[in-house]
Amino acid sequence: MVIMRPLAVLRHDLPASLVVFLVAVPLSLGIALASGAPVAAGLVAAVVGGIVAGALGGSALQVSGPAAGLTVVMAETIQTFGWVVTCAITVAAGACQILLGLSRIARAALAISPAIVHGMLAGIGVTIVLGQLHVILGGKAQSSALENIAELPGQIVAHHDSAAIVGLLTIGILLAWPKLPAAVRKVPGPLAAIAVATVVSVVAGMTLPRVELPGDLLNVHLVPQLPDGGWGAFALAVVTIALIASVESLLSAVAVDRMHTGPRANLDRELVGQGAANMLSGALGGLPVTGVIVRSSTNVAAGAKSRVSAVLHGVWVLLFVVLLAGLIQSIPLAALAGLLVHVGAKLVNPGHMKTVLAHGDLPVYLLTLAGVVVFDLLTGVLAGIALAVVLMLRRTVWSGIHVEREGDDWRVVVEGVLTFLSVPRLSKVLGGIPGGVTVRLELVVDYLDHAAFESLHTWQQAHERAGGTVEVDEVGHPWFGEGKAGRPTRSRVAASRAVPRWLAPWSEWQAVEGIPAQQTRRGATEFHRRAAPLLRDTLSGLADGQRPRTLFITCGDSRIVPNLITTSGPGDLFTIRNIGNLVPPGQADASMNASIEYAVGVLGVAEIVVCGHSSCGAMAALADGPPPGPLSAWLRHAEPSAHRLGSATLDGAVPDREGDRLALHNVLQQLEHLREYPSVAAAEPAGKLQLTAMYFHVGDAQVYLFDPAARTFRPAGAPVAVPGA
Repeated sequence: MVIMRPLAVLRHDLPASLVVFLVAVPLSLGIALASGAPVAAGLVAAVVGGIVAGALGGSALQVSGPAAGLTVVMAETIQTFGWVVTCAITVAAGACQILLGLSRIARAALAISPAIVHGMLAGIGVTIVLGQLHVILGGKAQSSALENIAELPGQIVAHHDSAAIVGLLTIGILLAWPKLPAAVRKVPGPLAAIAVATVVSVVAGMTLPRVELPGDLLNVHLVPQLPDGGWGAFALAVVTIALIASVESLLSAVAVDRMHTGPRANLDRELVGQGAANMLSGALGGLPVTGVIVRSSTNVAAGAKSRVSAVLHGVWVLLFVVLLAGLIQSIPLAALAGLLVHVGAKLVNPGHMKTVLAHGDLPVYLLTLAGVVVFDLLTGVLAGIALAVVLMLRRTVWSGIHVEREGDDWRVVVEGVLTFLSVPRLSKVLGGIPGGVTVRLELVVDYLDHAAFESLHTWQQAHERAGGTVEVDEVGHPWFGEGKAGRPTRSRVAASRAVPRWLAPWSEWQAVEGIPAQQTRRGATEFHRRAAPLLRDTLSGLADGQRPRTLFITCGDSRIVPNLITTSGPGDLFTIRNIGNLVPPGQADASMNASIEYAVGVLGVAEIVVCGHSSCGAMAALADGPPPGPLSAWLRHAEPSAHRLGSATLDGAVPDREGDRLALHNVLQQLEHLREYPSVAAAEPAGKLQLTAMYFHVGDAQVYLFDPAARTFRPAGAPVAVPGA
């Protein structure tokens, strides 16, 4: 590995660093221009960000430098404090980032809603576009976005000079570049656009404002200064820059991790590296440094394999500035403004808007965007956070309450979390129900607090005193019922687990006593309201015929639910149920004969399952001797089961009860009877049909399958040998 390392650098990291360098130079100049800082400050930040953050940071492939996300804040900070104090603010912000990294709370920044981050970036993009459009049109950017909007119409209709030509040429090249052949696109679009615009302006002899650099960039005389007063505003600026730079860097690092398969980023170390870079950048007169997704994604796409690429990119920027400063001074400011308009417009990403809209967070996005544009970045972000918290609370405590008529009766359904915040609306709905009627109250709630309980209980008592009836139906945990019994559950954690409504028998979820017909009617109504909408698409595909894979023969015992214990649904099982899950030998029963022939010959099932169960009444009667009558006549078909030799076991153990032992023998015997049926006898040897012995232990809710190799019934999930396989 030690020998191969230099080769790996030359092969992957060196060319990638050159590509990133070509992208970084024009962007660094443009961001410095948009921030109102000395143009050299963008290059200083690019050098320091590449070398220091690249070497010390926790993300191997992330590339750091001046970022568009801080332009608005930096412009306001420079205007308020001046450049030398702003550099001190950058140094202090870097120290804060180091402390944040050492405290290991970097991941807390990821709790910020993506809608806020995307809204913040979009607001920054809008602000950049509004300001730089004035520069493209030959004017000067105003101090605020609102002023830029107010002055823009006049700027558009005013006389346009060569600056507009250069700016629009730059934007046009950037828009057309992705559509050019791949060979041409190996040159980064920003570099090509700035180069072409610069050459055109020089060849045409245009008199334009151009980049100004100090005579000797290596001779830095700047010393950051602390302010004479206004320490509260100073501290606020430090915290603002530190937080924004940290969040942008961390989100960029997470995004870069999704682009490659190498080592994941250490976010705490990344903050320390970013903080060290900001302290040095501020001390040298540079802009704040952050992880930049544009440069980082370019780095990954160019094939970088390690942090060497980011460090080398910083070295190339330094050499370029020292050796080719005169070339930089030829770049028109209008060309950089065109580049910034393109970058700012891309920050307003329609894809992000669609995503936040789908998640219901568009109001957070729009409020953050508007706050950044109208006020400032910090105000916009704080407004977005506040609205996100409000929406989170609303969703957390939301209760769906609706009421409907059912003939002369009324039905009230409450869903979600029912707390004191929902009591006013709940009281209004319940107060609109006339007295003396029957009301069915369905509580499909995840939590019920004391205030909501009192409201429901008081209304129920009043309604019943007025001659009405209230039937309370609790889906899930009996919050209301336990409260009335003096055992209120104060925590979701303390709530006992309930059988899901769609699996439990009616007696588990319906407290209404009545004749079986009423229970069936209520159950059918429940299916119509809740289950039918979920199953409609599935059943519509089965409307013209059935295509089951399995013939399932089991007992008529009410405790056995075939689809439940096999996790199957409509169209999966062709089911035959009778007393004792019997298959009469010698085709003695016409109904069974017809069913098997239809399932195998017509439906073409690939499997037949015979399923017995514990505590089977038919097997107990067979063991004790059935009473004379129809049951005795039917159980004659099970007599061969009682005469089987050997022992049938569950996972090697013999059941204690004779009826359960007989039930195991009976399942195996019925498979032998099945093989006497012509269609089965033809299909099984041909490999078209498989016979499976199953046993369900009711008390343990455990399914067992027969393992022919081990000659025992083993728990479902354990390896089972298939005869002939």
